[in-house]
Amino acid sequence: MTAARKLIQDVISDTPMLHSRVLSEAVSGPVYLKCENLQRTGSFKVRGAYARIARLSDAERARGVVAASAGNHAQGVAFAAGRLGCTATVVMPAGAPLPKVQATRGYGADVILHGTCVEDALAEALAFAERTGAVFIHPYDHPDIVAGQGTLGFEIIEQCPQVRTVVVPVGGGGLAAGITVAVKALDPEVTVAGLAGRRAPGVGAGRPDHGRRHRG
Repeated sequence: MTAARKLIQDVISDTPMLHSRVLSEAVSGPVYLKCENLQRTGSFKVRGAYARIARLSDAERARGVVAASAGNHAQGVAFAAGRLGCTATVVMPAGAPLPKVQATRGYGADVILHGTCVEDALAEALAFAERTGAVFIHPYDHPDIVAGQGTLGFEIIEQCPQVRTVVVPVGGGGLAAGITVAVKALDPEVTVAGLAGRRAPGVGAGRPDHGRRHRG
């Protein structure tokens, strides 16, 4: 994971941690938010996408990459591929938010609109990879993705060394797994807790983009 941080350090931003007065008052203790909404492409997804594509062989990058997403992973893959001189195809549901579709195209990816949900897009992306030889870039289920996303953990400890509990949103599980490894390596006494929505499917339930329809 340290290697992943070195790999992406010139590409991503060390996003700030900002104190939240409202949340601090609600829990009667200091709460800080890690502002990955200020990250390149607007989310943490670019960390994993860049680490994954950067570690492909020259021959693999020459075949191009393909991903399925409704937004955040799509933009991360498109941006990373563009920086690394690799063609990218992203399959997105027909109902994906238009600004995210436009942003993905703006980063240089070829966007295919297919189906009504991320599951449909995933099936088409896998079929595209089979037909063309493009490398499928999973949103969370790969060691390089986990390592790239986990670089957040290093920043959290460095920016807020007094932290005792880190709460991480859990969908596919890549972000939570990566942050846990990084945080525990630096300070084993810190508690890392995963937080999932009440109506969300189980962790890593097989759907890309944290298991939610029209998200990611």
